[in-house]
Amino acid sequence: MFWLSDKQWSVIEPLLPQNQTGPHRTDDRRVISGIIHVLQSGCRWRDCPSDYGPYTTVYNRFNRWSKRGHWDRLFTTLVERAGLPDYMALDSTHVKAHRSASGGKREAYQAVGSSRGGRNTKIHALSDPFLQTGCLSSDGGQIADIRGAEPLAQLSQNVPMFIADKAYDCARLRENLKRQKTKVVIPNKSNRKTPYAFDETAYKARNVVERMFCRLKDFRRIATRYDKLSRNFMAALCIAATIAYWAN
Repeated sequence: MFWLSDKQWSVIEPLLPQNQTGPHRTDDRRVISGIIHVLQSGCRWRDCPSDYGPYTTVYNRFNRWSKRGHWDRLFTTLVERAGLPDYMALDSTHVKAHRSASGGKREAYQAVGSSRGGRNTKIHALSDPFLQTGCLSSDGGQIADIRGAEPLAQLSQNVPMFIADKAYDCARLRENLKRQKTKVVIPNKSNRKTPYAFDETAYKARNVVERMFCRLKDFRRIATRYDKLSRNFMAALCIAATIAYWAN
């Protein structure tokens, strides 16, 4: 059983949506604890323990707030409050898409795709030196890493240093980052004819993003995707990142 601590609740409560339409909400702390329990345990929504209230209430709160973008805004607000880090590290990871993730309308746009590992979703993320997730996005598993990198790189403006592995060795990405006056630490691909300067010492700090993914995948509904809709899977990512790094 997961229950939000007093410290976690003090961070989250002021950012919850107010003056929403519909009946007066009760037991926000209990219901949100139930949502996090489901994400951590990987159980079905209908198997959510009754200690958290009716499972329909727990799921409806998660789904409605996902549709309205509340979970994303909660995560984004906490990230913006933290200020500018010394550097950001970028990487992506695959998560298997369970068969229950099939059937979303226009599935090609639900961030589920086929690659050598089968049907999966690719998560792109930025991490700061303290393993705190800065930005998140998702794509189908067949999408190249560099396509997911460019939108996140635009969100990392004014960061002193940007670290990524050689999958992101792209001249356009490098030039865009340099225009932002960001130091680029990306190793050169073996077939690059004119190598770029590369700081091997700074590159050792890239491990933070790998460790960050390991922590997020402690949430079983992140390690395996069960959600049909990409917005619900992204909402789950935002909640997991908030609990793991920003509300502790």
